[in-house]
Amino acid sequence: MSNTTSVQEQQAAPDFTLPAVGSDDVVENAQVHLANLRERIVVLYFYPKDDTPGCTKEACSFRDSNHEMQKRGVVVLGVSTDTVDSHKNFADKYGLPFPLLSDTDAVVSQLYGAYGEKSMYGKTYIGVNRETFLIDQEGIVRKIWRKVKPDGHAEEVLATVEALHL
Repeated sequence: MSNTTSVQEQQAAPDFTLPAVGSDDVVENAQVHLANLRERIVVLYFYPKDDTPGCTKEACSFRDSNHEMQKRGVVVLGVSTDTVDSHKNFADKYGLPFPLLSDTDAVVSQLYGAYGEKSMYGKTYIGVNRETFLIDQEGIVRKIWRKVKPDGHAEEVLATVEALHL
């Protein structure tokens, strides 16, 4: 479960379909299929847990930047191993305008290399790491952020979208 086989920049983003919560136009039949988002810029961000301080800060920064993201045709997708019900509560509580995807078995998180060993307070455990993938209109991963710091991350992603002329 290390990042040795994880997705790299300039590679095709692995396709997936996951259950989703959200009213965004990319949610069909309560799920999101990445292949259906070709011709759109996708910000796929993995986060450890709904309604925890860092994850809330990160989600709210994407919420607050969502209008600018949408003006540039960017679709934001949040992914964690929480359930659809947990995502619904989290999205409702903070008014999140983008889909949250439920990867309860961590298959997609592992596919992207965003799942692995972590440590907190001296304890080691396995879980979802805070990582973001910027996917262009052809489905190519253009930028990866590993070990993301929630503060200012959405602005950093927007700046990269502009710098890459996506």
